[in-house]
Amino acid sequence: MSSRAIRLRMPVPWGPGREHQHLVVTELAAESGASGTGFAWTVDAGASAILALLDDDVRPVVQGGPAEPGPASERLRWHLREAGSGIATLAIGAVDIGLWDLRARALGVSLADLIGRRRDEAGVYASGVNRHLALDELTEQVSRWVAAGHSRMKIKVGLPDLDADVERVAAVRRVIGPRRLLMIDANQLWDLPTARRAAGLLARYDVGWLEEPLPAHDTRGYASLRSAVSIPIAAGESLFTEAEFLGLLLAGGCDFVQPNVCRVGGITPFLRIAELARAFSIPVMPHLLPDISGQLALCLPLTPLVEDIDQGSFAALGALDRPGGIAVHGDALSALPGLGHGLAFGGGESGSDGLRG
Repeated sequence: MSSRAIRLRMPVPWGPGREHQHLVVTELAAESGASGTGFAWTVDAGASAILALLDDDVRPVVQGGPAEPGPASERLRWHLREAGSGIATLAIGAVDIGLWDLRARALGVSLADLIGRRRDEAGVYASGVNRHLALDELTEQVSRWVAAGHSRMKIKVGLPDLDADVERVAAVRRVIGPRRLLMIDANQLWDLPTARRAAGLLARYDVGWLEEPLPAHDTRGYASLRSAVSIPIAAGESLFTEAEFLGLLLAGGCDFVQPNVCRVGGITPFLRIAELARAFSIPVMPHLLPDISGQLALCLPLTPLVEDIDQGSFAALGALDRPGGIAVHGDALSALPGLGHGLAFGGGESGSDGLRG
């Protein structure tokens, strides 16, 4: 097992001081000769800590350990239990994704076919980090999405002046017309009274969902908000454990869940969260990382939508040595032929430490 960190400059910054994304790429090799690539992802901070954890604490446990993703994930969670979630979960996710890739490549199949493909295409929606854009810049961005064939899109809200949010949502609705689906994302910036008031003012613009209106762990707040407003609620991108998702679902806090495959600890817990959500008839809308979320979406039990982030995919960031595992065409995506998840990150070589299997 070997790991390395990659810093990726974004073509369009996500705001002042938010000019880079970070990958920690982990290469795994089994005694059989099979290999796989995993990764952790972060934007603002944490890459060096994830890399240190992988090198110092994860590597000794993985080396000589099981190559089966489920047992390996449980073994790592137990070993890192006192490190909590967050950085530890991201490190576990890098190994878990790599082991799924290794297993699929060893069997000669794609990741989607290994998991169990339920559909050949998944719907996508255009999305951007655009709270910092002037109104004319925002409408120009949305106009580009419409021209590219998108009928679903998401913009940011949560400005200090709620009237400005209303103005921006109204302007975007005028640009896209009455039939296209519009979602909004507040990124945890509101308290409960503000979220109630905002939802009341914005409902007139036929909003498909209101994403992360409250701090991520305010489960009671989400349940209270969902029962009080007409806009569907989406949440979960900032949660790290299956227990946190179960708590949100049991409380009735959302209409859509949005696990991030890296933050929850990889593909193994992502699929478990999807099954939890299905028990509550709640669709999973994967958060970001369309290069791999698109492949997972082909396997999800309820109809998903994949976030096609504006110039923020691994491909757009120049992180890949070759085309990745998906192709986006207008409002939908499909998997490209290939083995495993199909992601080959620039500048890496496989490690040489063996795993059982």
